Amino acid sequence: MRVVVLGAGPAGVTVVETLRHLGSDAEIVMVTEEPYPPYSPAAMAAYFLTGRPFHFWRGEDFPQRMGVDYRPGARVVGVEPEAHRVRLADGETLPYDKLVIATGGRLYAPVEGSDKPGVYNFKSLSTAERLMARARRGEARSALIVGAGFIGIEIALLLADLGLEVTLLVRSRVMRAMLDPEVSGIVERLLEGRGIRLIRGADADAVAFVGEPEVRAVATRSGAEMTADLFIAATGLRPNVEFLADAGLACDFGLLVDERQRTSDPDIYACGDVAETVDRLTGERYVHAILPNAVYQGRVVAANLLGLNVTYEGADSMNSLKHLGLPVIVAGHTRGEEIRWEGRNVLRKIWLWDGRIGGFCLVGDIRAAGVYRTLMVRKVDVSPFRDRLPEPEFGEGVLVGLAQG
Repeated sequence: MRVVVLGAGPAGVTVVETLRHLGSDAEIVMVTEEPYPPYSPAAMAAYFLTGRPFHFWRGEDFPQRMGVDYRPGARVVGVEPEAHRVRLADGETLPYDKLVIATGGRLYAPVEGSDKPGVYNFKSLSTAERLMARARRGEARSALIVGAGFIGIEIALLLADLGLEVTLLVRSRVMRAMLDPEVSGIVERLLEGRGIRLIRGADADAVAFVGEPEVRAVATRSGAEMTADLFIAATGLRPNVEFLADAGLACDFGLLVDERQRTSDPDIYACGDVAETVDRLTGERYVHAILPNAVYQGRVVAANLLGLNVTYEGADSMNSLKHLGLPVIVAGHTRGEEIRWEGRNVLRKIWLWDGRIGGFCLVGDIRAAGVYRTLMVRKVDVSPFRDRLPEPEFGEGVLVGLAQG
């Protein structure tokens, strides 16, 4: 069997690793547009802060150890399902028996001029390397970040730790897709305590990156122009599916897959940030770009390539902020009946759906996060210990009792 894997991020790497772990001797070709060995975007901040290659989390020799025909710097321009082949920009075609699409996502910046020189992002190591090189050479002392989601906050903290003056544009509130207003406010105060300037409301509503040929300022809806040495767009993610326009595969926001991560073509699978799967709790379809989902989906794909008939239970919504000064973990959905526990620099909130955990957020004290997640994904009725649920001491003993019962 010849397997072609498009993409060398965590999802694609997990497919390869799992195939080999399960004893497959399949011929594997891995294609990536990046000029690097496989890396994890989630570990780039640690790499830039320390200089240690945490991002090469499976080793720079991963392709050699896995016996993979690795194709760095290769751009895919099309897929031909009937012919079972992939077209590359240089004219080469790659035949396959099974194809895995793990091409991830790219920056989505609905701001005019976001494609101009001088606008950086952290979605690719190549772009991030250029940004960090300018900062380290002393060419940049200030940075302006458009976008206040998880990625924007992580970049703001990283650049502040490197000594830059950082301004973060916040249209309404930080991480509004994941955090409720109360916790958003806590995170905003922590960011400001770290020296990061937050600009909110109309003054933060970026409408254009201005300057020719290179960006020199951001124009906002209020009419102001804000300047900086570095401009970073962190406004969201869009799955990389454009090269599939003529492939005839079912696609919505992302590439649609079934419970075995198969696309509408039985010989083509998809996983990671490019795949549109279902939410484990609600059953709604969506693309949620976090590392655990990508890894889980990659394992499911590998098993099904080998005919093991494994199903995907659904994606989780979960994120954590580790560098704020207080740890923050949020999972699931921040709606429903709220129960809470508060202490000094601690806030623990759990949302219940008909007696079951639908989401939780822990600030300052993140004990029992794993327990809450287990109860949530198993849809356990937590009514018998509802009043104790948000306490910091709530922990493993409860699961032991459940297992024994």
